[in-house]
Amino acid sequence: MTLTPVSSWASFGGTVSVHDHDSEACRGPMRFAVYTPPQAKDGPVPVVWYLSGLTCNWSNVMEKSGLQRIASELGLMVVAPDTSPRGEAVANDDSYDLGQGAGFYVDATEPPWAPHFSMETYVAHELPTLVGSQFPADMDRQGITGHSMGGHGALTLHLRHPGRFRSVSAFSPIVAPTQVPWGKKALAAYLGDECPAWGEHDACELVKRQPSEVPILIDQGEADTFLDEQLRPDLFEAACRAAGQPVTLRRHPGYDHSYWFIASFMEDHLRHHAKALLAGD
Repeated sequence: MTLTPVSSWASFGGTVSVHDHDSEACRGPMRFAVYTPPQAKDGPVPVVWYLSGLTCNWSNVMEKSGLQRIASELGLMVVAPDTSPRGEAVANDDSYDLGQGAGFYVDATEPPWAPHFSMETYVAHELPTLVGSQFPADMDRQGITGHSMGGHGALTLHLRHPGRFRSVSAFSPIVAPTQVPWGKKALAAYLGDECPAWGEHDACELVKRQPSEVPILIDQGEADTFLDEQLRPDLFEAACRAAGQPVTLRRHPGYDHSYWFIASFMEDHLRHHAKALLAGD
């Protein structure tokens, strides 16, 4: 698979780089970014996947979270995929919470989305294969995190692919998409009217059936305007407790849904991943 370099910057002894490639899963061009830490000069390093939220792409986390300093210290590679396929040939919607920029990390089965919106296959299979072949990445040591819609993706992909991700965390995740407006809209569009497939992409439903032994870290701002209607972390906390799933839900007064919040706790999350991914080093 051929990569086309887009841009590159030195940062804390490592490199932030942006790349284009033709995706078979999404049937068109896709763009992603990688922070490669300085330790990669000596051999493969663990990988943390960061999945972004609605309307975002690779640039939000790479430019606003400050992840490079701590990833450089810990020796973690951070990969930030896009949130959907894009382009004139790709279906879209006028609203911000559906279509381009809002792939919800599922493989769509319904028109007009099905031809291009295969974001689960892209993130869980195609892109890891590409990263593993083109970068000094230790694919036996992978973690996953994300924000909002990307937090939903991090939790569900971890639970849907047992053993793949040795660490998992989320910022302000959508944990119960079958019960909230953002999720109901997206799942109906991509997978069809309410059906059993919805539960396969709902972290609360998945953890009830197939909890993992991997401790989950979640941070949530209490001043988040989406908290009560769209996010509902209390539902996931209760589902985890009932299923015996280790979870730490930290609630932070005064913090909202923005990257000011994410930047405040990014170091904690990367250290959470490093504890699992660097164990035994």
